[in-house]
Amino acid sequence: MRLLNQLRCSSRILHRTQQLPLRRHGHFLYRQTAPAPRKNQIIAQTVLGVMWFWILWRFYHEPEDVFGHFQLPDPSGWTDEELGIPPIDED
Repeated sequence: MRLLNQLRCSSRILHRTQQLPLRRHGHFLYRQTAPAPRKNQIIAQTVLGVMWFWILWRFYHEPEDVFGHFQLPDPSGWTDEELGIPPIDED
């Protein structure tokens, strides 16, 4: 019998908490589910997703747009004179 009494009390508490009004504290909703996103938010997130896809796609397939259109020189073929290093026998 005690178990039934506890269940009845807990069901009253649960029933009471489900009837609480929506309380907004900034972006925090207390004991309520968040409202469905608005159409503007869905459109904005879709546009941003397409934008980032396009940026990353172009960066992957055409990196020279970011790094330049020239071949980087090979420094192992440079002479000491080109690098400005004086000869060894000169003091």
